[in-house]
Amino acid sequence: MKVALIGPTGFVGKEVLKELLSRGHEVVALARDPAKLEARSGLTVVKADAKQSEQVAAAVEGVDAVVNAYNPGWSVPDIHTEFLEGTRAIYDGVKRAGVKRLLVVGGAGSLYAAPGVQIVDLPEFPDQWKQGALAAREALNLIRLESSLDWTFLSPAPHLEPGERRGSYRVSLDTPVMDADGPAHISTADLAVAIVDELERPQHIRRRFTVGH
Repeated sequence: MKVALIGPTGFVGKEVLKELLSRGHEVVALARDPAKLEARSGLTVVKADAKQSEQVAAAVEGVDAVVNAYNPGWSVPDIHTEFLEGTRAIYDGVKRAGVKRLLVVGGAGSLYAAPGVQIVDLPEFPDQWKQGALAAREALNLIRLESSLDWTFLSPAPHLEPGERRGSYRVSLDTPVMDADGPAHISTADLAVAIVDELERPQHIRRRFTVGH
């Protein structure tokens, strides 16, 4: 499969890149600074700004699927605005290129902690992550309006951290995968496994799902 990857040097994106290449997929990686990506077999790097829909469209044209792991960075002062600017440009660019399959790596904040209550709206939700989480929730709301894309939105477990690749995970839809003592964890490596599994064997077309160990 030929897959375009947006955000290939990010926290999640770099693991998705590794997983895609390890399974023999051909990857077109979009990067503002191509020098940040080392040459690897099966990898083509295209200079593109994810916030420019025409650049996205040109870069992803002809691929079988797009994985959107875009995040402007948690340290960006106006992350909410930049996140949504990039999100809208990516959705528009993918449609303009005529690519149907889009998998979006989202956030856990839009998962439901209780009926009608999303995690990002809990009073204890950390302020430092809130604006990014609100933007990620809006990214989910926007993709749900798309009728021309075969989209999937994958929210990680609330506890996402670097770690070993187990190659296994549990699945839920709009509520977190739970352990006996609360929401489950997931490693970035196994989140990448779930992403590529969904690309290879789609189970959640036009749906959101989440994973955890």
